[in-house]
Amino acid sequence: MPIRDPYLNRRDLLRGFGGTAVAAALGPALWRPGRAGARNEPSQTARRLFTPCTRPSKVSLVKGNDRREIVLQALKNIEDEVLASIGDKQKILVKPNFVSTDRELAATHVDAVRGILDFLKPHFKGRIIVGESAPGRGGTFEGFQNFGYLPLEKEYGITLADLNTQPFVHHYVFGSGHRPIPIRIISTFLDRDTYIISAAKMKTHDRAVTTLSLKNILLGAPLNDGRRNDKPLTHTEYNFSPKAVLHFNMFHLAQEIWPDLGVIDGFVAMEGNGPVGGTPVDARVALASLDPLAMDTLTTKLMGFDPTKILYLTSMAEAGMGQGDLTKVQVLGTSVDECRYKFKPNERLIEPYGLS
Repeated sequence: MPIRDPYLNRRDLLRGFGGTAVAAALGPALWRPGRAGARNEPSQTARRLFTPCTRPSKVSLVKGNDRREIVLQALKNIEDEVLASIGDKQKILVKPNFVSTDRELAATHVDAVRGILDFLKPHFKGRIIVGESAPGRGGTFEGFQNFGYLPLEKEYGITLADLNTQPFVHHYVFGSGHRPIPIRIISTFLDRDTYIISAAKMKTHDRAVTTLSLKNILLGAPLNDGRRNDKPLTHTEYNFSPKAVLHFNMFHLAQEIWPDLGVIDGFVAMEGNGPVGGTPVDARVALASLDPLAMDTLTTKLMGFDPTKILYLTSMAEAGMGQGDLTKVQVLGTSVDECRYKFKPNERLIEPYGLS
């Protein structure tokens, strides 16, 4: 990630800012600067809460004919940086996307996770958890069973976990009429001792245009305990505007919740009415980066969409959470020109975003 010192955990850094975005919105008297010495510490004179990232970022992009192998190769392209970023952490969470537990096209394929585990196992001797917090009634283990994840425990000696059964803390997001509402956030996503890998699927989305590594973590963090599902609270205003409250809530949560490493499974991606009802795209790509914002911005561009029209991406870039300027992104592996596509957008966003 571009602001490590040399590999400072972004969640540690952003935790120093706390709720400054909301405090600033409520008035200057409530604003307090971030942690002393933080590299992106707000400027008192300019009264900026964050400083945009100026460092270049690396994104590994690999195209090929074997899903597991291209995920592994994408990680090997940045191997030294990834291993340094893990440091002395003793626990790794690999978080796939199970927005649906019965449609495999909508989920992170098990072989993409195998590629991640193939990379980790020779180097990491601590505990590895493959954990998800599925939003559906069937629960996370329904997805593990339907998508062939259960054998991973014996194959790799890892643990499968339903994160919806874990402890939580209360935070706030903005709901209908921009009123703050309480939301339960799974504590694992706030744990500084857990190295978080977002194992995302390359898909279109019905409110955010694309859903990739950041959204996988930010909207995976709210709790669904089977009695109440807090995930929809991030977008209680069900509209399709480019300025929908979902974008601000993702920005707001990102101040404390952030993946340490992003991986995108785009071997068979999804276009059209994603994140569940879309159709397959034979893209045959995988991406990996310590700067998930740079990776998601690049992937959005590869899918044929304009990332500058997606508010949560541009807001995070302006706030210095990662590199949003693609001229400052170094692509390793396959050339960008070999991986350009024209994904069909979700039909609900064609008019609001001026898509075709």
